[in-house]
Amino acid sequence: MKLPFLPNHDDASFFDFLTRQHPQLTPGGRRWAEAQPPLNEPFRSGSSVTLPVPQATTVLAIKYELGVIIAGDRRATEGYQIAERRIEKVFKIDDYSAMAIAGAAGPCIEMAKLFQTELEHYEKLEGMQLSCEGKANKLGQMVKANLPMVFQGLVVMPLYVGYDLKRTEGRIFKYDLAGGRYEESDYHAIGSGGKDARNTMREHFTKGMTESDTLKLALLALYNAADDDVGTGGPDLVRGIYPTVKVVNATGITDVAEPQIRGVYDDMIAARRSKER
Repeated sequence: MKLPFLPNHDDASFFDFLTRQHPQLTPGGRRWAEAQPPLNEPFRSGSSVTLPVPQATTVLAIKYELGVIIAGDRRATEGYQIAERRIEKVFKIDDYSAMAIAGAAGPCIEMAKLFQTELEHYEKLEGMQLSCEGKANKLGQMVKANLPMVFQGLVVMPLYVGYDLKRTEGRIFKYDLAGGRYEESDYHAIGSGGKDARNTMREHFTKGMTESDTLKLALLALYNAADDDVGTGGPDLVRGIYPTVKVVNATGITDVAEPQIRGVYDDMIAARRSKER
């Protein structure tokens, strides 16, 4: 006897199973009533509902000679207040891909976890991993499914990177609110400080950079974004809070150690102080 709550093993998509059987657990599947204003507040036709939820801000990705570096600051904001100083915005998805998030923090983290489960489920049923392109397409489907929540202010904007084993190169994918997927050739940044980070990367990026130089550029871009954008958190030397950085290449996913990140920032700040004298 087949239990009704178990997925059909002919269906390799865990996300599709949730969409059919438990739509309330998927992006965009939450009920409108959950986001309605309080009963004592009048609802105006055509108005949007703004929910006071923490927002994850700046994340970026840069290609280097052997793969991709993906990084994000640690701050989440709620209006003009700091909601969280140590939020994680960069996630390992599987052995060869990672994802960074910007937007409504809660739904963003939920989507990252669901994406992890989706790829693990597919691999267990099919006995093989999806291609890098296939993974990017799967994430686009999830972003598209979240579109109803976008109109309620719960925006989810992912930045996906993967190492393509067939092409033997790192790849970067960005998305629009409707799930449209676009590949970036060299680098990209999203979030409130994304423009400032992209300006820094545009000025200093060169093809074939080493991992060390690319790490320095990623941290510099986040530093400059924090300097101009109130929503982006820079290195907090007092609390010891630094950006999260992961390296994606043919060997898998590697976390850049905090002492290494701290060392880069110490040198960067010392160099800036010497110039100001």
